[in-house]
Amino acid sequence: MQNGLYVSLSAQLALSHRLETVAANVANMNTVGYRAESVTFETQIARAGAARLSYVTPAATTLNLQSGGLTKTDNPLDVAVQGDGWLAIQTGGQTAYTRDGRMQISATGALENLNGDPVLDAGGAPILLDPAAGPPAIASDGMIAQNGKQVGALGLYSIDPGAQLKRARGSAVIPNKPASPILDFTRDGVVQGFTEGANVNPIQEMAKLITLTRTFDNVNSEVNQTEASLQDAIKELGA
Repeated sequence: MQNGLYVSLSAQLALSHRLETVAANVANMNTVGYRAESVTFETQIARAGAARLSYVTPAATTLNLQSGGLTKTDNPLDVAVQGDGWLAIQTGGQTAYTRDGRMQISATGALENLNGDPVLDAGGAPILLDPAAGPPAIASDGMIAQNGKQVGALGLYSIDPGAQLKRARGSAVIPNKPASPILDFTRDGVVQGFTEGANVNPIQEMAKLITLTRTFDNVNSEVNQTEASLQDAIKELGA
């Protein structure tokens, strides 16, 4: 009987993790460049005497790397990434990668994201512009020009498909493997005057949220019934 409680507890932990993930996706459905999370589980078989019990293994969280929809802003400091590339920023003493291409020019000419983090070029160095030279023109390969003169270039990076991604501030991620600069802009590039939305499907995520909530309630009800049966058995044996 107690084995059933352990199995139910593993199911509750798994469902709780999935609920947190889906709730985060719903909360960020309007976050620029956000990548939806998903959780995968596997079954682990254990023996309890002659019986075989199935437990849920710890969850593995992955990001959906499909592109989100584009929104036209006509802001020359907004760019949307095309293809599988990522923009690089310096944040918290680390290099992080983002699909949020909303930028600003500081008083000193530093090209930054809206959080004030420096945007990096293909060599990993901060980009400096002339704050008095007017809006920049940004080509599809990331080249930046002001008053007809090239003054820098946005770095586009490729993240190893096998890398594990950790969330950073905003919609940025930090991989556990080094990212590589993109040099071929046949597939990858940027579009000036646009932003990329989250790749969250709100209808699917809300449906998941409802289903998971009901399943969690059902498992919780089963746990309560098992505990009640256990208490009744203890009372009868002690009588």
